[in-house]
Amino acid sequence: MLAYQDEVHFQQATTVTRKWALKGSAPEVKSPSGKRSLAYSGFVFPKNGRLIMTKPDWFKYDTVIASIREFLSLIELEANQILHLVLDNAPWHKKAIRLIEDTNNTEYADIRAKVRFIRMPPYSPDLNPIEQVWRITRREVTHNRYFKTLDLLAKKLDTYFEKLSVPNSKLMDLCLFKYKS
Repeated sequence: MLAYQDEVHFQQATTVTRKWALKGSAPEVKSPSGKRSLAYSGFVFPKNGRLIMTKPDWFKYDTVIASIREFLSLIELEANQILHLVLDNAPWHKKAIRLIEDTNNTEYADIRAKVRFIRMPPYSPDLNPIEQVWRITRREVTHNRYFKTLDLLAKKLDTYFEKLSVPNSKLMDLCLFKYKS
């Protein structure tokens, strides 16, 4: 079984991408002050498009480990089935992987028994399909929208992610790599 993982922050601040306006006018868009955001950790299965989300407080090695444990509790692996989990080279990923793969460290033996980590090449977000999930989420949920509170943003995102938590063709197609010859 193969899954890709990544973390993302969604800002409460309004992001304007495209807007109809009279030529020469400067449209005003309401936006909250400050830089409040929500943290998400996502796991996508390219084979069927299923998306599983966790909500860490922040991105540190211990929250990565907690997110992986939560993720494993939400999926069903057959006996002796191994999950191949692809992660980028974020510093918190490197430390989490180092701790989990240390066979002298029994605290993470449960994860080590079920997961094999695949590290992405440095500076290659284009190889991680979940980056496309963040792109379409912003396009379909957050761009050009005003969220008065962080709770309203969280509710909108959670509803959107819930729809993608079952196998679906939208993410399955999005996760396919299209190569040109």
